[in-house]
Amino acid sequence: NKGIMKSCVIISLLIYTIISVHGYQYDVIVYGGTAAGVISAIAAWIEGGVSVAIIEPGENIGGMVSGGLGHTDVGDASVIGGYALSFFEKVGQVYNSPHPVFNFEPHVAEDVFKKWLAETNVTVIYGERVMSAVLGPDGRAESITTFSGDIFKASVFIDASYEGDLLPLMNVTYTWGREGQKIYNESAAGRLQEPYSFGGHQFKNAINPFDSDGQVLPLVYGGDPGTVGEGDQKVQAYNYRVCLTNKDSNKTPIPLPSDYVPSRWELFRRYMSVVNTSLLDLSDFMVISPLPNQKTDINNNGPISTDFIGASWDYVEGNWSTKLDLWESHKQYMLEFFYFLGNDESVPVSVRNQMNSYGLASDEFTNTGNWPHQLYVREARRMVSDFVMTQKDREQQPTKVDSIGLGSYNIDSHHAQRIPSGSKAVLNEGDVEIHFPGVAFQMPYRAIVPSLSECGNLLVPVCVSASHIGYGPIRLEPQFMILGHSAGVAAVQAIMEKVDVQIIDIITLQQRLVAT
Repeated sequence: NKGIMKSCVIISLLIYTIISVHGYQYDVIVYGGTAAGVISAIAAWIEGGVSVAIIEPGENIGGMVSGGLGHTDVGDASVIGGYALSFFEKVGQVYNSPHPVFNFEPHVAEDVFKKWLAETNVTVIYGERVMSAVLGPDGRAESITTFSGDIFKASVFIDASYEGDLLPLMNVTYTWGREGQKIYNESAAGRLQEPYSFGGHQFKNAINPFDSDGQVLPLVYGGDPGTVGEGDQKVQAYNYRVCLTNKDSNKTPIPLPSDYVPSRWELFRRYMSVVNTSLLDLSDFMVISPLPNQKTDINNNGPISTDFIGASWDYVEGNWSTKLDLWESHKQYMLEFFYFLGNDESVPVSVRNQMNSYGLASDEFTNTGNWPHQLYVREARRMVSDFVMTQKDREQQPTKVDSIGLGSYNIDSHHAQRIPSGSKAVLNEGDVEIHFPGVAFQMPYRAIVPSLSECGNLLVPVCVSASHIGYGPIRLEPQFMILGHSAGVAAVQAIMEKVDVQIIDIITLQQRLVAT
């Protein structure tokens, strides 16, 4: 029947058109346009000349590096090398410095990344979120599908997202929260005892955490605080690294928070009533790191600050709607925090005046209302592979035979919960700061690949295989970029050697990394 045949041809052409429009093939696909993702893609293209695509769920590139974290957590700058160092050198060139520059404006970071990518054939795809993955009978990932219906195939995938979104889709073992002390024999793990010696940002005066009805005040957690030394799924606090300025010609008023309820900040008001307010400065409530052109990088400091303690727990496994709600609630929290500092009568007039001298930098984050485009997701999923970085790998066993980069930062974690301590005090719990001055550590290749029995073509330079405590010295952007560089080169090598990423020749990889 010619009519049926004609209809079949038309249907076939339509199917072919749909597939050809929505199907994409690359050698390497990087999911997540973080700094680590950008470096991964650039490394793969430069070192292997392969086809590479970055899939970024948002509309900006660079993650936290272009998202407000302009005051880089450097540690020992001498351990930063490869394309990570190249980035900071390129930033230096923008500021006419012959040296790497580690303090920079957010838009400068994004411009550097974009110009660098423009020198390559790397494809950047914005606004696409991964929905599912197809795995072959051997467990290797064949493709991922985004919520738009587009299908992306690759020989190797790199998950450079802060959330580790590819891990569950590719059947890779992961965890989140805090392990108990006994899991990896870590003295700083789990729910911490009170008081403890290696943390900060604590209430130094007793404050009643309960209202007149015996209920905990807002911003205090009234549930199970957990048992000292035991693990939980409480995640360290997130915030935004807001770029403020007091330069009148480049200042936009900080938006007023919607639905501001003064009683929500009763804990802060009580805190102000028990401290010597005459000695207080705005910097007692938040870190104000100077950036070029009279701008700042704002971060957490003190018992009540920009960290929204306890609000991050549902983020890791939450769906997209939950994550968006949490991005918004963190913004609301910080807007209320700024408003309180600038307007509440319990705050000294001098501090209020300091706060009100600042506004959002008008030339930053111009496509997101001058507010950072990236929530500071300090920790989310962590891969669990055949090797797990733990406290001892920073403290006692810093060298690794399969090292692919160096780190130098301290074990660093922010608070996970704020709880009553008895009937008349408040405890911030979870902050860990263990320092190792002058001592670097090596990051092993084994930490960025799944178990041998799991996905053979996935590399994970951000949500690496580490315990909560082991993740502390790794979760800095320079280290993410170093691991991203290594992941990009390893992806190319796996393609060239035609093997799973777990069994590439490590010595060859190390030689190629040293050469760059």
